[in-house]
Amino acid sequence: MPLALFSVSDKTALLEFAGGLKELGWDFLASGGTARVLRDAGLSVVEVADYTGSPEILDGRVKTLHPAVAGGLLARNTDKDAADLSRINARFIDLVACNLYPFQSAISREGVAFEDALEYIDIGGVTLLRAAAKNFQRAVVITSPADYGTVLAELKANGAVHFETRRALAEKAFAQTASYDASIARFLHQEGMVELHLYPIQTLRYGENWHQEARVYGFVPGSGPMGGQQLQGKPLSYNNLLDLDAAWRAVNLFERPTVCIVKHLSPCGIASADNLASAYQPALNSDPVSAFGSVIAVNRPFDEAIALQLGNLFVECIAAPSFTSEAAHILSKKENLRVLEMGSAKPGDRYEYRSIVWGMVRQTIDLGDPQGTEWRVATKREPTDEEWVGLRFAWKACQSVKSNAIVFAAGEATVGIGGGQPNRVDCVKIAADRAGKRSKGAVMASDAFFPFPDVVEAAAKWGITAIIQPGGSVRDDLSIEACNQHNLAMVFTGVRHFRH
Repeated sequence: MPLALFSVSDKTALLEFAGGLKELGWDFLASGGTARVLRDAGLSVVEVADYTGSPEILDGRVKTLHPAVAGGLLARNTDKDAADLSRINARFIDLVACNLYPFQSAISREGVAFEDALEYIDIGGVTLLRAAAKNFQRAVVITSPADYGTVLAELKANGAVHFETRRALAEKAFAQTASYDASIARFLHQEGMVELHLYPIQTLRYGENWHQEARVYGFVPGSGPMGGQQLQGKPLSYNNLLDLDAAWRAVNLFERPTVCIVKHLSPCGIASADNLASAYQPALNSDPVSAFGSVIAVNRPFDEAIALQLGNLFVECIAAPSFTSEAAHILSKKENLRVLEMGSAKPGDRYEYRSIVWGMVRQTIDLGDPQGTEWRVATKREPTDEEWVGLRFAWKACQSVKSNAIVFAAGEATVGIGGGQPNRVDCVKIAADRAGKRSKGAVMASDAFFPFPDVVEAAAKWGITAIIQPGGSVRDDLSIEACNQHNLAMVFTGVRHFRH
């Protein structure tokens, strides 16, 4: 009789799979908790401790680490290996289904103690997976309940699992153990060597340009683009992914329902409101010309109300935590629109990386002002309540704009954005050109300080009434004096948000 070993923390579909194997004449081994579940369902199973003659020890830290288990998985179809197993009263183990302790989710819990996190490091499970994966030419290794159906179907149809399937399952197992070990290393890591484990998601049609090859990778094997799931549309392109990344990062800086429209890595419109439908039009009005062929990200479920507002605007992609069925139906009529459901995949990694010639640079992600940051009013005039609303919003919005970043805002909506220029005055001019008459009475945010009063003079010319900027220039007094002369309020944050 073929022998299957079960040691799973995720019991999803376990009984259905085991029942199907039992009908095919399989015998079962299982570790303590899994054995109880199978036995309670009326399935005959031998506990690993009884099979090996060695009880679990160290509060369950050691269960499956035994020659009879490892040998049963690693043994080849040879007389010599069969004799070795017979000598220790062991059998060939033909299949192992195992998923590891959820280490990543354990350390993601707020306030988890270091010692508790260490208890979630799986040892025996990793050994089972690696042993079976190494011997995939004979053994079958299953790491996810999603693969139960494929394995069972092939066993019923052919009496065996195809070589190609066994090889693919082995590859998946090694990818999982590599990712698992990498997450542990990152958890324990302080400073020094950095290891990145990247797993291919898909080959892209081309890169930034038609003559460039491109692929997209993820930190987790089997994940979707950006950790999300594409619901409709053509495959995402290289440029789509970069724009979606910029939009998704930007929109998640805001607590209120927010819409962010991005074109060529730069936001052209951001707005917050009580709901997405109310935020959409102000975001679009910020720069409707650039919004053509853009990507849109929102930080709330994408619903029917905002879907209807899209009208005939050509949008490349939309990213949202989820989509209502009504919105999905409306969007499905836009054949070329790519829709990416992000779920809870907020930007959560601590670091971001960029390639340079012969290397990479790494930095912690800028998630906004550090805790404890204190703003101060530097001018004679304090901002009004209305100006404060605009200043707080503009300060968050400018963090996602390429330096030198300038954002004009009215209330909780951008009315003009300028960035990516080598001089800040030009960025003010670009923002003013986008805003037009709306600049009169608006507020302005700058990602970095003003070394000269020329930015203040330009802002006053266009009707800006209040400014927020980091401060810290040796010539701050000149900008303060210019603000006082024009009756502008100016707030210093003490924090810079360059984005190169």
